[in-house]
Amino acid sequence: MLEELEFMAMPDVIDQAWRVFLDYTQSYKLLTSLLLIMVFLGCKRIIIRLLRRQSKKSGDDRRHSINIIDQLGNAILLVLLLMLWSTEVQSLALSIAAFMVAIVFATREMIQCFMGFIYYMTTRPFRVGDWVQLGDNVGEVVEMDWAKTTLLEVDAEHYGYTGKHVYVPNNQLMIQVVKNLNFLRRYRLHEFSLTLEPLVNPYRLLDDFRAKAIEHCSHFRDVAERYKSWIERNLDAEFISIDPVIDIETNNFAKFVVKVGLFCPSDESLLLEEKIRADWLSLWFDTIKAEQKKGGLPPVSSDQA
Repeated sequence: MLEELEFMAMPDVIDQAWRVFLDYTQSYKLLTSLLLIMVFLGCKRIIIRLLRRQSKKSGDDRRHSINIIDQLGNAILLVLLLMLWSTEVQSLALSIAAFMVAIVFATREMIQCFMGFIYYMTTRPFRVGDWVQLGDNVGEVVEMDWAKTTLLEVDAEHYGYTGKHVYVPNNQLMIQVVKNLNFLRRYRLHEFSLTLEPLVNPYRLLDDFRAKAIEHCSHFRDVAERYKSWIERNLDAEFISIDPVIDIETNNFAKFVVKVGLFCPSDESLLLEEKIRADWLSLWFDTIKAEQKKGGLPPVSSDQA
């Protein structure tokens, strides 16, 4: 019987303790706020440290998870502080109601940045660690908060890190084109062209030139095939050719323009371009010399060469 009475009295004890706790927090709001901030920041730091330690052991990239936990912890802490100081916040809001229009006008940029962050959270056009292009800025996303997106700048031509950090306000996410370039981190679509005098028929060299270009790309063909399949599966479109794409056109000055397109490793693109240019020029000048020996062409001046 005594145990039953004690069991029935437990809810009253818990309720009374909860009321005492609430009264204490309302009576000592500043002290409660400091304790709340210390506990939240300590827990968040411990969780982030554990994730980083686990990331180093497993070799996984946990920067996206760390960024989400960091921002989510800040948001929860802000909500709890607002709940604790709700009475004061409500009184303050009522007292500045007449100045609300001026405050909104003065903080419109910050509001737009926050709306850009909400847009990012709902659409997820990229993640931390992706390569993106935001307007004219190209780089790897290293951090993102409610106000800005931090990029480690990448040279758009050579696809190498410049060592500079670019801070893009989040309102740019809604007013500028956002391009996810993550698949270019390893492989890229590299294009270049050669402009030549119309001395000989370039189509006579096309088969030999294509064979040499394919030979230069043979050592990464298997990996490129797998990477091509992964990209096209994610984008749900087939637009990549493993073999070099070669087109011959003429420009407005009646010059031959040989255009070459490669799907190749990003760090080898310039070396491959140099080798393929050398192959074409070698074939081109050998053909001109052969025609000159036959008497079909006059000697080529230095300007034409």
